[in-house]
Amino acid sequence: MITRMYNAIQVNNPSRLLVVILNYRRSKLTIDCWRSLLDEVRSLPDTRVIVSENASGDGSVEQIKAAIETEGGSDWVSIMPLDRNGGYAFGNNAPIRAALQSPDPPPYILLLNPDTIVRPGALKPLVEFINSHPDVGIAGSRLEDPDGTPPCSAFRCHTVLSKLDSGLRVGAVSKLWAKLLVWSPVPEAATQTDWVAGASTIVRREVFEQVGLLDEEYFMYYEKTDFCLQAKKAGWSCWYVPPSRVVHLVGQSSAVTDTKRPPKRLPQYWFDSRRRYFLKNYGWLNAALADAVWALGPAIWRLRLCVQGKPDNDPPNLLSDFIRNNASC
Repeated sequence: MITRMYNAIQVNNPSRLLVVILNYRRSKLTIDCWRSLLDEVRSLPDTRVIVSENASGDGSVEQIKAAIETEGGSDWVSIMPLDRNGGYAFGNNAPIRAALQSPDPPPYILLLNPDTIVRPGALKPLVEFINSHPDVGIAGSRLEDPDGTPPCSAFRCHTVLSKLDSGLRVGAVSKLWAKLLVWSPVPEAATQTDWVAGASTIVRREVFEQVGLLDEEYFMYYEKTDFCLQAKKAGWSCWYVPPSRVVHLVGQSSAVTDTKRPPKRLPQYWFDSRRRYFLKNYGWLNAALADAVWALGPAIWRLRLCVQGKPDNDPPNLLSDFIRNNASC
């Protein structure tokens, strides 16, 4: 059914770039997102956009359809309603799977979060970079706050030391282990990295064909980190491409990462995804060790809070929830 829907969309408009935007109860953000792509579609005329609608049940389908029809986007943007909310990987995989099974699959697929606004000229550098580097399987944009400030968007793989550092939050320790940590300084030029932030990520079709789609056992979070790692194991490199600039309205599509408001208790699916990532990629022993050192860090951190009178900005029940969801559970 979904493949037939995709083929019907593409029959007169084969694409070289397919942009997938996943919506779940964020129709206004999603509409603003695909609106920002209009100039990009004009500069890359073989670009098509599919909004994968993850069974929001709040009128999102009707609202997005109406906006597409009203604003004349029917030639390049369409909506694919799904029958259930199966999570982030599930929602993105539906149009990707259909595209790969079509008679003329696109060579490149861009996964774009709904809480993004694409800067003018953002997509062409991604397409040109990956097109001119045959060994590159995945490339990510430079993400920015609305004022242009770039948070870290290129990361190293997780290690036991990085987990300890993230728990301790001691500046001197972070400097000592700087080259071993997940976070790295924001690069000014195209840079090879282990994984990129998933809000704007282009993937070569052959990567999906070789390593498979996003792992749907993750409901939300860690699925793109895992996907980059699987691609790396298969011999594909991952790059950060800063000429591609995309505004990321952090936390607007998910309150978990919203830094503008007091933190909320982390949902169960965050812990489930984290546990799956470490067990799947590092085995039980390394996962348990990473859990142990991470728990040690926050325990010391909370002691520092009491002694130094620092404010507690962690999500509620973070340490107890983490211990309850460790790798041995």
